[in-house]
Amino acid sequence: MRDTSCPTLLFIVGARPNFMKVAPLFQYLKRHKESMKPFLVHTGQHYDKAMKAAFFDQLNIPEPDIDLEVGSGSHAVQTAEIMLRFEPILDRVKPFAVLVVGDVNSTIACGLVAVKKNIPIIHVEAGLRSYDRDMPEEINRVLTDQLSDLLFTTERSAHQNLEKEGIVLDKAHFVGNVMIDSLRNHLNRAVPFDETLKLHKVERRETLREKQFALLTLHRPSNVDNPEILKGLLETFEMISSDLPIVFPVHPRTGKMIQEYGFSAFLELPNVFCLPPVGYLEILGLMTSAKLILTDSGGIQEETTALGIPCSTLRENTERPITVDQGTNTIVGSARQKIVDCVDEVLKTGGKSGRIPEYWDGHASERIVSTIQERFL
Repeated sequence: MRDTSCPTLLFIVGARPNFMKVAPLFQYLKRHKESMKPFLVHTGQHYDKAMKAAFFDQLNIPEPDIDLEVGSGSHAVQTAEIMLRFEPILDRVKPFAVLVVGDVNSTIACGLVAVKKNIPIIHVEAGLRSYDRDMPEEINRVLTDQLSDLLFTTERSAHQNLEKEGIVLDKAHFVGNVMIDSLRNHLNRAVPFDETLKLHKVERRETLREKQFALLTLHRPSNVDNPEILKGLLETFEMISSDLPIVFPVHPRTGKMIQEYGFSAFLELPNVFCLPPVGYLEILGLMTSAKLILTDSGGIQEETTALGIPCSTLRENTERPITVDQGTNTIVGSARQKIVDCVDEVLKTGGKSGRIPEYWDGHASERIVSTIQERFL
C-alpha cells in the first residue's frame, strides 16, 4: 500500500530522454528519504515496450505507477490524447506539484492540464532555446516555461532567454544538468562496445577497434523525413565510412524512412555497422569507445561534452549553446563539406577537447530536491 504520510510529487515521463532526467531524482529521493513521495506517470508517448522496459531496468527507475499508453500520432492527436488521459490522474492523486522534464509533447500536454487545475508546475531543463520555431520541441519549451512556477536550468544562458520572454527570474534556479547526474551514476556500468556488437550479431564486428569508429545517431524529422536531405546525409556518411567505420543504431523512424525512400543499400555498406535501437548502458559504451559522434540528438550533445568526446551535430542550430562554447560540440547541419571537414579535423587533430561546464558535477538532483522542499514544503 502506498504511503500517504507525506505529500506527493508527480513525475511525468513520455519519451526515452525523459527517463535519464528523472532517474537521478528518483535515486536521490530513495537514498535520502526526503519528505515527499514520487508518483510516476508514463504517458506512453514513446511506445516501444521492449525499449521502455530496458530503460526502466537499466536506470533503476521503478515501474510507473500509471502508464497512459498513448502511443504514436500527429503532434495534435498525441498532445490531446495525453491531456484527456492525464486529467483524471490528477484528480485521483492530488499532488502538490507536477514535475516535467525536457521538451516533448508529454511535457507541454501535462503542463497544460496541471496549470488549468491550479497545480504548480516544475520544469527541469528550462530556458533552453534554439530560436528555431520549425522545431516542435522549441514550441514545447517556450510554452512550458511560461506555464511553470519553478524552473530549473542547466546553463546560465538559459536565464537570459527566460528574462527576454518576461519570466520572473525569481522562479528560475541554476542547478546543473540531471542528464550528467545519470551519466556519472551509470558510467561504470556501461556495456563495452564489442559486447553490444556481439549481442546483436553484427557481422565483421572483429574489424572494429576502440577509438577507431564513429557513432551515428539520426532521428529528427528535419533530417529523415525529407528524402533529399536524408539522401545527402547518407551519401556523406558513406564517404566518411571509407576513412572511419560508422556504428549506427538505427532509430525506428529513421529505418522506416530509409526503407520507404529506397535508400536501404546504405544499411548494407561494408563499413557501416547497423544495430537496432539499444539501451542506455549500451549507448554509453558506444559513446565512450567512439572516436567521434555524429548526431542530431540534444542529449548526446551534452553527454559528449561531459565525456570529452568530439561531437558533430547534424542540425543548423542548438538549444544547448554551452556544448559549443565550452564543450566538444560543433554544429555542422546537413551540408556535406562542413560534415566532412569536421570529421577530417577530428582525425587530424583529435577535435575539440572542451571543458566540463559549471555545475555539471553529478549533484543537480540534490539541488533540485532541496529547492523544491524550500519552495513547497
